[in-house]
Amino acid sequence: MRLLLLPGWNDSGPAHWQSRWPQLHGKQARFCKVDQDDWAWPKRGDWMMNLDEVLLADRAFEHDPAILVAHSLGCHLVAAWAVHSQHTRRVKEAWLVAPPDLDGPPNPATAAPQLQGWRKVVRQRLPFPAMVLASRTDPYANFERSRVLAQDWGAGLLDLGEAGHVNEASGHGDWPEGWQMLQEHAARRN
Repeated sequence: MRLLLLPGWNDSGPAHWQSRWPQLHGKQARFCKVDQDDWAWPKRGDWMMNLDEVLLADRAFEHDPAILVAHSLGCHLVAAWAVHSQHTRRVKEAWLVAPPDLDGPPNPATAAPQLQGWRKVVRQRLPFPAMVLASRTDPYANFERSRVLAQDWGAGLLDLGEAGHVNEASGHGDWPEGWQMLQEHAARRN
């Protein structure tokens, strides 16, 4: 299994599950992280280009497509990239964890000036299978709006209950439950 990690705004810190999984599960899966040139001021076009470059740099993705594992703004990167890229066949599916509600009622996090370029949220159906994992207590997204976003993307929806933003601040450092869910989901797809 080849997992391509797509962190959100300001990257995933060392205690975040996206940083911990390669250390904990590196023998069970191949991990690659898409690094961005500017984590603090994310430019959608630059982030999309970097995702394309990573997928094109490794020819193995031609015959062994990646599972995109995105968190927060990384979920919106997947949607925007999928509409414009000619390389979507290099993706097997997407695992979209805690996408923020960027076009809903503003809140202190989603109203940040750094995110203005992401405001027109891409809502086209994704060209590969996807699953949105949403929390009922995410400070950056209302659960019902996450449900609509999943529908627009043609994705399934996993209700994580009261899981906050599914990051280290909400107690999801190693997030073993998430790893188990991903393993079970990938096994069903094979």
